[in-house]
Amino acid sequence: MIGEHFGHVFDKPLGRLARHIPVSPNVLTVTGFLVTVCASVLLVSNVRLGGLLLVVGGIFDILDGIVARVQGRATLFGAFLDSYLDRYADGFLLVGLAAGFFRTGNIQGVLLCLSSLIGAFMVSYARARAEGLGIDCKVGVMERPERLAVLAFGTVSGILTPSLWVLSLLSHFTALQRLRRVWRAAAEG
Repeated sequence: MIGEHFGHVFDKPLGRLARHIPVSPNVLTVTGFLVTVCASVLLVSNVRLGGLLLVVGGIFDILDGIVARVQGRATLFGAFLDSYLDRYADGFLLVGLAAGFFRTGNIQGVLLCLSSLIGAFMVSYARARAEGLGIDCKVGVMERPERLAVLAFGTVSGILTPSLWVLSLLSHFTALQRLRRVWRAAAEG
């Protein structure tokens, strides 16, 4: 949803900076992933600090695409690598949070993290499978930018459990929106 309406909103304001970044977009992608992995480790014991590092990882996630576009370095492999590592990053973040909840005996938090993880993967899988069938499937209220925004807000603000409820419920709702989209497209085609 955010990506659909504001997907390249940072291209213009950050384009000038992106022109002068001397590393490849893939290096930025991998760096952002590694920062996010570090954030997931921190989330186990220090949610707020892990959340701040998650925001830093998100900045790399924004910059890699801008650098690729403004420097004319966008490639099929780069797009694949970005999506590929995004799935791992989502998994690491939610497992890190779940481990933190488990450490403190908060079973509700563990279950919300696991539910959010399943929802996030189903959103991604539904789009990938639909596009593999030739059906455009960029619909839904909780795509990756929204998931990261909710997760960053929850971890940094300390309003984590309500944020995870929103993340979990809207991720599964988005997966259902995508199921409906493919069902309609299949019925029409």
